[in-house]
Amino acid sequence: MEWSERGLILGLKKHGETSVILELMTRGHGRHLGVVRGGRSKTMQPVLQPGNEVAAVWRARLEEHLGLYAVEPAALRTDLLLSSPQGLHGIGLLGALLRLLPERDPHPGLFDRAQVLLSQLTTPLAPALFVHFELALLAELGFGLDLDECAATGTRENLVYVSPKSARAVSRDAGAPWAAKLLPLPDFLLAPPGAPVSREKICEGFRLTEFFFARDVFGPRGLKPPDARAAFIASF
Repeated sequence: MEWSERGLILGLKKHGETSVILELMTRGHGRHLGVVRGGRSKTMQPVLQPGNEVAAVWRARLEEHLGLYAVEPAALRTDLLLSSPQGLHGIGLLGALLRLLPERDPHPGLFDRAQVLLSQLTTPLAPALFVHFELALLAELGFGLDLDECAATGTRENLVYVSPKSARAVSRDAGAPWAAKLLPLPDFLLAPPGAPVSREKICEGFRLTEFFFARDVFGPRGLKPPDARAAFIASF
């Protein structure tokens, strides 16, 4: 078995005296692990850092084997990302979120979003992009929010709430009697990513995704939210 792809480095751990087990997120093969022989050498250490992108070739005798990686640098971002707390915690958060996906399960849309996010991770756009990324991840895990129209009336105007029960949007008028029980829906989530967003609205977005992650993902798996999430939110 053999394939070649570009991959985003999520993490690695020591393997034997000189090798590492490398964890990549690839477009066509999902989150995929493999051994890099000599990965702890002085030459490879700067390359095999979370946040970097590599051109990888994976080989194994059988598909279910761990296999071996041969990697070459493709985009080295570590120095830039580690230069700010936002970049540092953002790398950790991105890796923690992508590890919620099953191994070797392709999610090309999330891979593309992760690349965009990494390219903007030290900019003011990153926090809003992260909220959009978390929404996309919830959808890929089978717990997507329906924010297209009001759950009660079908209108697409004045959507300002989300029902915690149905995960569907609710308009201002329809939700007014139950506003205290509904979750705020920040308006930037209804627009394409890229526009400036206030910190208050971004925090609303993170609280929204946190509710559904806690209920549908972390809770059932017996997990806690990653520490990097709170650290990232505090960093911008």
